[in-house]
Amino acid sequence: MSRPSRYSADFRARAVRLVAEARPEHQTEWAAMTSVAAKLGVSAETVRKWIRRAEVDVGVRPGTTSEESAEIKRLQRENAELRRANEILKSASAFFAAELDRPQSR
Repeated sequence: MSRPSRYSADFRARAVRLVAEARPEHQTEWAAMTSVAAKLGVSAETVRKWIRRAEVDVGVRPGTTSEESAEIKRLQRENAELRRANEILKSASAFFAAELDRPQSR
């Protein structure tokens, strides 16, 4: 199970927006990220990851979107649950088949 984020979605979106607004004032995107990160009290690497994730989510950068990742995780959990249920059913059917094969004592 994934751990809850330390920062809210609104905070992350604000950081991404601030970097986009600060970009023209800096020579590089990294300089803008570093500046915004310092103002918000987070690491520049954290802001960089948020920006890259936002770029993937809007389709600017290739990759799996946040929505697709969540769906994949949900399907993996469901798949694991179904596999467990199948194993239980196999064990139960083997048990009952063995019971039916035993000779009846009268």
